[in-house]
Amino acid sequence: MTAQTPLDPRTEPPEAAGERETLTGFVEYFRGTAVMKAAGLSDADAAKRLLPSLTTVSGLIKHLTDVERYWFRTRMDGQRDVPTGWSADDPDGEFRVNDTDSLADLVKDYEAACRESREVLARYGLEDRCRGRSGDDGAGDGDGAAGGPTVRWVLVHMIEETGRHCGHLDILRELLDGTTGD
Repeated sequence: MTAQTPLDPRTEPPEAAGERETLTGFVEYFRGTAVMKAAGLSDADAAKRLLPSLTTVSGLIKHLTDVERYWFRTRMDGQRDVPTGWSADDPDGEFRVNDTDSLADLVKDYEAACRESREVLARYGLEDRCRGRSGDDGAGDGDGAAGGPTVRWVLVHMIEETGRHCGHLDILRELLDGTTGD
């Protein structure tokens, strides 16, 4: 027997809206899904490795936090020195969970990163190009030079990235305590 997820706080994406509202609606829906999938787990369960990889509930929340900050602050806005858990020396660093990582704090940081992303996004149109460059630390030239992805592309990518990891979270949650849901 499987349990259902706790009360669902998410807002469904709009079925009839403009492009920006539709894209942001899906991003927000998946952000809420990630938080919902982690809700109610102990720190130990959230950090439990059930797979050969570093994939855990806490690790996925940390990864999604880095993804938010990278795509919105570093790439879209060209900000420098945006904190990340990964580095050239440890490309999977954001998935690593240690004894001091509490799930509640990781979720708070993820929610803060999502707020930061919303603030950045509000300054750009869908056709605008990212100001930061791939592979840099956000030290792009700040001129929005042609060649970088558009804001539209970033939103579509974030739907794909966050949605894919929500699927991972769904499977991990079912393996941990039998909780299922969409």
